[in-house]
Amino acid sequence: MPIIVDLDVELARKKMSVSDLAVAIGITPVNVSVLKNGRAKAVRFTTLDAICRVLGCQPGDILRWEPDVVEAPAGSRA
Repeated sequence: MPIIVDLDVELARKKMSVSDLAVAIGITPVNVSVLKNGRAKAVRFTTLDAICRVLGCQPGDILRWEPDVVEAPAGSRA
């Protein structure tokens, strides 16, 4: 998936645990972990707002886009 979640980086910068963030934004630690590990399929803007407010960051500090890597077909020269 080309959307990369850097929530773990921001948590480390703020020296905050998943549990601490979960309590601060009002969602379960399991849901924070799903987001942190890049397994979430969606995130509510209200949740993103709460994360940014608590961590003092911008959405772009947590989410970034990278293009898919397309491999050359076998036998072709790249």
